[in-house]
Formats: sequence, structure tokens, C-alpha cells
Amino acid sequence: MCRHLTRKGWLEGEDESVFLSDSAGSDDGMDALRMSSITYRIATGRDAGRKVVTLKTLPGDAGSLDGDAGKVGGFSLHAGVAAEAHESHKLEKLCRYITRPAISEQRLSISSQGRVRYQLKTPWRNGTTHVEWDAVDFIAKLAALVPPPRAHLTRFHGVFAPNANLRAQLTPSGRGRRPASDAVPVDVSAHDEPRSPEQKRRAMSWAQRLKRVFSIDITTCAHCGGAVRIVASIEEPTAIRAILAHFEKHGALEQAHYRPAARAPPPAA
Repeated sequence: MCRHLTRKGWLEGEDESVFLSDSAGSDDGMDALRMSSITYRIATGRDAGRKVVTLKTLPGDAGSLDGDAGKVGGFSLHAGVAAEAHESHKLEKLCRYITRPAISEQRLSISSQGRVRYQLKTPWRNGTTHVEWDAVDFIAKLAALVPPPRAHLTRFHGVFAPNANLRAQLTPSGRGRRPASDAVPVDVSAHDEPRSPEQKRRAMSWAQRLKRVFSIDITTCAHCGGAVRIVASIEEPTAIRAILAHFEKHGALEQAHYRPAARAPPPAA
């Protein structure tokens, strides 16, 4: 892999001292931000290309799982963690790990010099414990984390893979490659009706996504249980700031302004 990337002009150096080439990126400005991000270099300003500021301490001893990681040519593969099918607590920990956000707000702070400081969860081998950026370069670092448009962020394996023969029978919308005529027929349902290209490209609304992912139903009133309808869509920045300033000054409506909950009839005399 290293030899192939070197021939393509993406890598420079030899053996363990391999690094990305400065000329590997395209004319897209996002490529420059991503390359600066993964190589811990400053992306913008007069110090562009220089290493970011790091805070270090004395290097510690190698971790106990260090022997379970294979390292070849600058690449590493860790195989020190295993979870059996019945170990639900380990599986939950693994799911929480792979779905964690890109940065932790608890370890993010502002230094006395006004620089953005981020504390590493685990110190590096050379003793690095914190990384610092200027405010503008930190925004460039965040911009490099934004995925490109229309990129698949979730990969499916097995029967949920895009070309799996049984995927159409398992997905709620019936999407997937239909089996051949000599294969097992798929049960006919309402999802098998032909749909227009506009319907195929139509994505779920934000209300549907909130309800599906976080179990938050914003289409139902939390006070009376009735259906919530859209009164207006406010997109003008001036009007949005005025409304938010009003809520910040006066607060939201009191509970008495909402319809009271239903109550039982009074007891008979």
C-alpha cells in the first residue's frame, strides 16, 4: 500500500518516516484543510504549514495492551479487545465508542492567551497531553471533520449490505436488490408498489428523524397531546434574533396558558 501511494505521489519518505506529500491534494480548498488536520499542521494564516503547538510532559511507560497491536510501515492494527456474544456490557461499550462525537467538549478549553486548548484522552508516546490552535485554525480543524455532501457515513454488512439478496425482505421500506425469478419470491406488500424518482430521492423530514433516532416526537404537543401544526417558517435572521431576544428577556409562556389536562368527573354527592 505504501509503495502504491508513493508511486501515485501521495506519500513521501521511507519505512517508518512516511508522511503525506504537500502536493497530494487537489485544487479543492477542503483537501488542504483535511491534509493539515491529519498531519497536525496549521492550515491558515502566516504560520500555515507549521506544526501546531503542543504541551508535553515526561513520556510514560507503554500501555499494557501495547503488545496486542501490530505495527507495519506506519500502520497499526489493535486486536487486544474481544467481546463475546453474551457480553452485552462490552458490546454496549463498543457501540458507544464507535458512535462517539469527533471532539469532547469536557476536554476543550480556552487558554490564558486566548488560544483553543484540547486535552488528549490518552497522552502520546512522546508525552504530548494538549494541543493548541488559534481560533481561526481551530475552525479550519472543525471544517475538516465535516463529511463531503452525499457521502455514505454508515456501511452495512451481511444481509443489510446494498447488494444482499435478502435486504428487500428485511428493510422497512422494502429497498434492496430484488432476487432473480428463480430465487425465493419476495412477499408482495405496499412497499413494492412502483415509486417515482422524486419519491425514491425523498428523504425523511427532520421530525421523522428526531422521532426515529432520539424518540422525540415534535409533532405532538407535550402539554395537551394534540397534533402540532406548522404556523410559520421564519428564516429571516433579523426576525429570528428579535424572537430569541424576546424569549431571553421575558421567558416562555407559563403553564397556565396551555390547555389544562383532562380530569375525572366530580364524585356523586
